[in-house]
Amino acid sequence: MGEDRAVSRVIPLPPAMVQKAREFRGTPVEPRAAATVVLVHPETLEVYVLKRATTMVFGGVHAFPGGRVDPGDSPDTLKSDWASRLGVPDEQARAVVGAAARELFEEAGVLLAGPIDEPDRTVGDVTGDDWEADRQAVARRELSMTDLLAQRGLRLRDDLLFPWARWITPEFEPKRFDTWFFVALLPEAQTARDVSGEASATTWISPAAADGLAMLPPTRVTLDELSPYEKVEDLVAATAHRNAAVPVMPQIELTDDGGAVVRFR
Repeated sequence: MGEDRAVSRVIPLPPAMVQKAREFRGTPVEPRAAATVVLVHPETLEVYVLKRATTMVFGGVHAFPGGRVDPGDSPDTLKSDWASRLGVPDEQARAVVGAAARELFEEAGVLLAGPIDEPDRTVGDVTGDDWEADRQAVARRELSMTDLLAQRGLRLRDDLLFPWARWITPEFEPKRFDTWFFVALLPEAQTARDVSGEASATTWISPAAADGLAMLPPTRVTLDELSPYEKVEDLVAATAHRNAAVPVMPQIELTDDGGAVVRFR
């Protein structure tokens, strides 16, 4: 069962998005499947955010690691209930989960994996030169995550990914995404770091202390939703009651003062 989102919320849009919203005419493009990972430090409950480089989509705003689903994002060994949890057919659900794990590895150097024969373990430090070479190969699409894990005798720990929400980009954007947000806990002995070249800065920050950062509405709302939790056990328990199958559909309202706000339920 998902939580009730009937309460309407209104968030002002950044100036650049206001201009696009007011100038939009025509037919919206189809959104592409994507995945975002809210990486949480299990001891402090701080979250890992990066400031997108100005050359990137949504450049200049703070966001979580993530990106679009690629054709090679289809891990072999996953739990069987992802299709129902994400609200899409099995093949697409597998790809979304695979994209979440890959993007986290690519952008933050964090690998949600463990030995095949030890289901409760996660891989340790992955900052060595050999790991970095593999990470770069994955980022260049020269090596799939499935092949990387197979070569190292590992399996994807999809049990460490917890669905949180699903957002669809407003219709005025020229690039639109159907994005599933996942919560993941930083594995023991691993370190998140800026390795992607897609960020101008990265930081760990308390959800309650992120008000001054420029963010898109999905990031802001996610942080607001995470703020009440003070124990990692409570946060993980809360993920069981989230409904990531039903998308949040933002509606843009133009205001008389020349601005615009995003309203959603």
